[in-house]
Amino acid sequence: MDVLNEIFPIILYFLGAVLLIVVIILITRLISTVDKVNILLDDIEDKSQSLNGLFDAIGKVGDTVNAANNRLTGFIAGIASKMFKEKRKKKKETVEEEDE
Repeated sequence: MDVLNEIFPIILYFLGAVLLIVVIILITRLISTVDKVNILLDDIEDKSQSLNGLFDAIGKVGDTVNAANNRLTGFIAGIASKMFKEKRKKKKETVEEEDE
């Protein structure tokens, strides 16, 4: 029993030292990985900032096309409503003439 009381703490100290070394190695690798990811994210952010002008231009073109489409649709709808309005007036006039 006395032998276990002397050997067990030595084994625990050794395993604790090994664990400490492994944790230090993992932390240094983690730090280097995080630095690489930060560099990559900064590069991606810079490239996306350079594309913002392109996306703004595409958005403006889309808005212009949408406005032109709305005007054209409104124009065609106005013409169609005038045509139907004239037909309705003619129908009412003929119905009123027939009633008299």
